[in-house]
Amino acid sequence: MNKDQISIVILAAGKGSRMKSPKAKVLHSICGKPMLYHIIKSSLEISDDITVVVAHQKDAVIEQIGSFFENIHFVIQDAENFPGTGGAMMSINPQHEKVLVLNGDMPLITSDALQGFLGTDADIIMSIFDLQDPDGYGRVIIEDGQVQRIVEQKDASIYELKVTSVNAGIYAFSKSVIEKYIPLLSNDNAQKEYYLTDVVSMARADGLNISPLLVDEEKFKGVNSKKDLSDAEIIMQNKIKTHWMNAGVIMQLPSTIYIEEGVTFEGECIVENGCRLTGNTLIKESHIKAGSVVEDSIVKNSDVGPLAHIRPASYLEDTHIGNFVEVKKSSLKGVKAGHLSYIGDAQIDEGTNIGAGVITCNYDGVKKYQTIIGKNVFVGSDSQLVAPVQIEDDVMIAAGTTVTSGKIEKGSLALSRTKLRTVKDFYYKFFSK
Repeated sequence: MNKDQISIVILAAGKGSRMKSPKAKVLHSICGKPMLYHIIKSSLEISDDITVVVAHQKDAVIEQIGSFFENIHFVIQDAENFPGTGGAMMSINPQHEKVLVLNGDMPLITSDALQGFLGTDADIIMSIFDLQDPDGYGRVIIEDGQVQRIVEQKDASIYELKVTSVNAGIYAFSKSVIEKYIPLLSNDNAQKEYYLTDVVSMARADGLNISPLLVDEEKFKGVNSKKDLSDAEIIMQNKIKTHWMNAGVIMQLPSTIYIEEGVTFEGECIVENGCRLTGNTLIKESHIKAGSVVEDSIVKNSDVGPLAHIRPASYLEDTHIGNFVEVKKSSLKGVKAGHLSYIGDAQIDEGTNIGAGVITCNYDGVKKYQTIIGKNVFVGSDSQLVAPVQIEDDVMIAAGTTVTSGKIEKGSLALSRTKLRTVKDFYYKFFSK
């Protein structure tokens, strides 16, 4: 089926009270992106008509999701007058003849997992799980390959309680089913809500074709609590890391490594244990050593760490970053910074060595300023570079120097130290007290 043959509706209007959070449930992050992002990304692989139904914290949901995707339709549910999953479908106008309805709290869904909904012309396709222990779930009664009814556990007979097929909550409807039965929904029930499952009951009563589809429980896992969120992230982390290891990345103790959805690798890379790679980071032909963090940066043909921190908007190429070095919003090409340094808002060119304890003083309490360092510069240990400052090529900065001048000219030595003074026998006089 082509993308122009199926519409997808994602129900993302609920409060998610079991998350015990002021944040909308669908905006909770999994591997660096809101869980709703992952569902939309998979949906766009099979459809060009995506509608997201919102209500709770609708403005925040629309703003965040709109920052990732274009051409997503948002429909605001009238949750006060038309609550429930059926109420969420009241204002939907799908473009295509088949309508797939997904839940906004199923971030592990993949486009491959959704293909099963596309392969039949049934009026309704209803997803089911087959559980060894279905206790607490409504049972799906299937006869002759057709869904007959959905029975809530409290209403089930002894025979029905033995059924292990349960509703997974995902449906594919023909457009005509949506147009006919959604307006007929009633809230005449204990919860006073409009239920999408009632469409199945009405369609069955009219003799329509309702096919069950057995789906993978893991891929259709719902996230309703912080524990579910953690479990889903572990599953997605394993998927991300498996993908990149199959692509040639070496990972040492991968269970200890965290890699977000936007991170990419090129060439043969090594990621040691305990690393954290986030944002839209690119690692190319590089070695990220144990305990290091790389955030939203580019690292090419370089080694980082152990225990280094590359903060957002940094660019490293042909560079060595050692222990306890922090780099922030800086571009380093052919640079060595072996240990215990802070490099912020800097541009440093090839052949330059940054000694231990060197810091760029880039912030004056109000504004941040740049440090520009040329080629083949040697910055001695424990030096401070007070920005804005420019150090031209072939310069030596003596250890312990504070550079406050606007420019150090090419070929110079910069030296700023007070003369050493010693007081004979001071130790004995001091402690004789």
